[in-house]
Amino acid sequence: MSDYSKSTNFAAKDDLPTGSAGKIIKGSEIDVEFNAIEVAVLSKADTASPTFTGTPTVSGSTPAGTTNTTQIATTAFVQAAITAAKQALYPVGSIYVNATNSLSPDDATLLGFGSWSPFGEGRVAVGAGTGGGATYTATATGGSKDAVVVNHTHTFSGTTNDPGNHTHNVAGPYGGGGNPGGSLNVDNPSGATYTTTAAGAHTHTVSGTTANSGSSDGTNANMQPYVVVYMWRRTA
Repeated sequence: MSDYSKSTNFAAKDDLPTGSAGKIIKGSEIDVEFNAIEVAVLSKADTASPTFTGTPTVSGSTPAGTTNTTQIATTAFVQAAITAAKQALYPVGSIYVNATNSLSPDDATLLGFGSWSPFGEGRVAVGAGTGGGATYTATATGGSKDAVVVNHTHTFSGTTNDPGNHTHNVAGPYGGGGNPGGSLNVDNPSGATYTTTAAGAHTHTVSGTTANSGSSDGTNANMQPYVVVYMWRRTA
């Protein structure tokens, strides 16, 4: 971009005496001036939709952070505004999550600001507060991926209660010449059924052990379905 500088001082010719050769305005002088003006004009940007080349700069103050006008902003202002917006989105204490990139968020290829520490490695997030009969405090840890029911049995013993009078039926062989009161004889089957006399009120005592239950190898047996990501917490 060039500026126009006048080559001939036409006003100074008016002060020259009549008849002076310098007082004459020559066509070549006019041509030089118009050529210089043309060069200067062609090097200037248009007022409508100009196209700049090189590295243009803007003088004067940059717009304030809350400015919302057609005022031209410098690259320095734009970069500062972007950084301020990102910091507002990720204040200290925020969690940054990335599914594939293991770099710290302060890397220039990511957020590019702040101090960050790896967060929640090998753990899932739980909302802070009170729920499910427990209180959860922010950043506290708990739980176990190996909390399972291991192989075990149960023993039991006791006495029945609420007893009452009752009888028992006996079906099958009998002896003693058909005398129901005789002793039973397995060699003489019969389809007859006999009933004992009332035994009176009594109880029964029972005891035993349940079958084996649970898992002997509980590693990771209680883990919920999960997906692994990189998590970082902003510390400063």
